[in-house]
Amino acid sequence: MTKNFKTNNISCINCANLIKASLEDKFGDIKINLETNPKEVIVEIKDNTQESEFKKEMSALGFQIIED
Repeated sequence: MTKNFKTNNISCINCANLIKASLEDKFGDIKINLETNPKEVIVEIKDNTQESEFKKEMSALGFQIIED
């Protein structure tokens, strides 16, 4: 299922490239919408375990997911 995560601290294409380079091998194609505020990260998530892992890895990179 495709999930849209709103995130803090993504400010530019370099941030987007860091996320993609760090996480695409594990989570597949990641799209980042730099036009929205807060920024959106769009990724295919298979289950709750993978979603939790994605959020944890984003946080480790310094990008906090905003919970609804």
